[in-house]
Amino acid sequence: MNRLDVLTLAVPDVDVARRFYLDGLGLRPVFDLPGEIVFLQLNHGLTVALWSADALAADLGQEPGSVVPGQGFTLAQVVDSEAEVDAVTARARAAGADVLKPPQRAAFGGYHSYVRDPAGVRWEIAHNPGLTVDVDGTVHLRAVP
Repeated sequence: MNRLDVLTLAVPDVDVARRFYLDGLGLRPVFDLPGEIVFLQLNHGLTVALWSADALAADLGQEPGSVVPGQGFTLAQVVDSEAEVDAVTARARAAGADVLKPPQRAAFGGYHSYVRDPAGVRWEIAHNPGLTVDVDGTVHLRAVP
């Protein structure tokens, strides 16, 4: 099933962004590593991740400063297996996407790739064994060893 699971926003300071989204907008964290990244439940099965712009650039394999805070973002589709990451990445390439990062082990313990669609939007295709979604849409994230 095609879907949007995670919207990652590039921010200049994760802790400042966390305060705004939790205290200002009332969102709740589903996974929180202070100073590094925080995932917030948006709606049925959808989370927003607040991540530093430089950390996102590094994960994309780009130079620090290449992702502009407030303008940089990625969308993510979480799939069921590493083989599906490979297959979706190949289909995206065949449909005109540029592969920014080929499928590989991810720092979070899963497996992922990054592609850029023909309009320039970056998508992460990921298998994350630490992410589950309840029937009611509640997202759960846990660290993967």
